[in-house]
Amino acid sequence: MTKQERADYVVDRLEELYPETPIPLDHSDPFTLLIAVLLSAQCTDIRVNQVTPALFELADNPADMAKVPVEDIKAIIRPCGLSPRKSKAISVLSQMLIDDHAGQVPANFEALEALPGVGHKTASVVMAQAFGVPAFPVDTHIHRLAQRWRLVPGKNVEQTESYLKRLFPKEKWSKLHLQIIFYGREFCSARGCDGGICEICRTVNKR
Repeated sequence: MTKQERADYVVDRLEELYPETPIPLDHSDPFTLLIAVLLSAQCTDIRVNQVTPALFELADNPADMAKVPVEDIKAIIRPCGLSPRKSKAISVLSQMLIDDHAGQVPANFEALEALPGVGHKTASVVMAQAFGVPAFPVDTHIHRLAQRWRLVPGKNVEQTESYLKRLFPKEKWSKLHLQIIFYGREFCSARGCDGGICEICRTVNKR
């Protein structure tokens, strides 16, 4: 298989397996999605979904969240890990949204990435899933699978994102991001596959 043939096979197979791609993080609007994605750093989506109901019951918008003491936020989100840093980021970004964006989450990569605790991957998820803007968020899991499937030579997530965006049509980026995550969790985890066990790995790595 050429690289493009491998890419085409991946798209077709993932579409068969995951025709629907529900967003794994529970949320009700761009703000709650932004907070959930921020909390998901080095934490599972399942754990985030267990924590956010209590947080959003306390405050589910920037104006209310900015009034909550950081220590109260930290106490709720502690199970997600990195709670001192994340709680401060949530508090500060909530105030920034009020001061700089009329209390709304901006639909703009640059503005999102200027918020504390919001890197390029988090901004990409929010842009894709909250605003429908084509984006290809790449985390270490997608980076690993893209390498296993011999789609990218990238040595880091930034390079992998660039290669994948050139390899796949823009209209497929946002959905494909989720499809790869779903497949990795179900069939091609870090320890569950060595690049030759799961179906896609076996197919694209035939010599």
